[in-house]
Amino acid sequence: MTLLSGSLFFYAYGEPKYLPLLMFSILVNYFLGLHLGHREQYRTEDKETDTGRKNRIRTNRSKSKLNKRRRVILIAAILYNVGMLVAFKYGRGRAYLPLGISFYTFQMLSYLIDVYRGDQRKEPSFMKFATYIAMFPQLLSGPLVHYGDMRKSISAREFTAKGVQEGLKVFTMGLAAKVLLADRIGLLWQEVQVTGFESISTPLAWLAAIAYSLKIYFDFYGYSLMAVGLGKMLGFELPENFRTPYMATSVRDFYRRWHITLGRWFREYVYIPLGGNRKGEYRTVCHLLAVWFLTSIWHGSTGNFLIWGMLLWLAIVAERQLEALGVKAVLDKIPGKILSRLYVWIYIPVTWVCFAITDIGQLQVFLGRMFHVIPGIRVGVEDWQKALANYGLLFLVGIVAATPLLQKVFRRFKDNWLVMVLLAALFWVCVWRLQREGQNPFMYLSF
Repeated sequence: MTLLSGSLFFYAYGEPKYLPLLMFSILVNYFLGLHLGHREQYRTEDKETDTGRKNRIRTNRSKSKLNKRRRVILIAAILYNVGMLVAFKYGRGRAYLPLGISFYTFQMLSYLIDVYRGDQRKEPSFMKFATYIAMFPQLLSGPLVHYGDMRKSISAREFTAKGVQEGLKVFTMGLAAKVLLADRIGLLWQEVQVTGFESISTPLAWLAAIAYSLKIYFDFYGYSLMAVGLGKMLGFELPENFRTPYMATSVRDFYRRWHITLGRWFREYVYIPLGGNRKGEYRTVCHLLAVWFLTSIWHGSTGNFLIWGMLLWLAIVAERQLEALGVKAVLDKIPGKILSRLYVWIYIPVTWVCFAITDIGQLQVFLGRMFHVIPGIRVGVEDWQKALANYGLLFLVGIVAATPLLQKVFRRFKDNWLVMVLLAALFWVCVWRLQREGQNPFMYLSF
């Protein structure tokens, strides 16, 4: 009760006008789950007598009616939840998007589908179901978690001093990733927007694309770490959501490491139900197209998101064909897999630019400047040198932090007293930055 009340207060503090919507959705999905989970038990006859045969026929008819009713309820549940999400995303625009609606809608759908499939028992307690949906560490931007992974912790979690200590360390690392890296590196992207894409040199365009790539990573990775840290403090184990994606050797590998829980959601509830890779290469390509199309429109209604998603789909399809031809196996033999990683480091920033710039005309201009095919206007040829002078150290720290090195050092020395002192200092530096510069919302709060 305390956690639920605190979570609802937390949500109301950020967006009070949409709290009734959240509560109504929780209530509706709770009752839908109760009906989806309703299964009658039937007695079967071992001996095939006339009476037993009649009972079996009646039993099968009753089962058929029950399954049909449950399918209708599931379809209604999907239409309600997806309809609400579409109404706000496409009907009123991002400015009116309720906080967390994309994420808590997906969690509700995962619960209902799992109950329908029989993978999860229905939850008879409204309090526990509401706590699962509204739990504030991951309510706004994930990670997306299955109810089966949280059921035990919600019923009887362990709240310990050690858990609070460990959680605070992880929380501090996430806060630093957001405040000291994402927000600072993101300033270069803002400066380029103010300057105008027509007036930047090709090297600066690439630096800005890399800056945005690091910004979105540390912004979202920072949020996920903070959510995991808060979960540990409260006695929950939230799943890992990022696994050094910029160490990937392909676009497909990148998105296995990036926003892992969202990728798992689309795999389990879209890709595999469509048939996955079990029906031949052509059907697999179509299933991947469906997944990336839905991923694109989930992120936003403007055309740039569709361009972003289709570029990723094309890259993944091409990678599958090259892998079948044995090209990837050859590239992977190169020391450090450097060519494969170089391809990712070039391709991913280009796709992030498509993700970031919603105006298609301006997107064309920026890509034209990146590849030097559109002439610039009053371009300062040394602008990239000034950017490196101002942001070079941040780029260096960001690149190192995007490798496994910092994570390995943290895991090994996090219990060392000197490291704990440094983490405490880091925490208060972040607080000072927030006080001095004000709040800079997480990017994924608008999705």
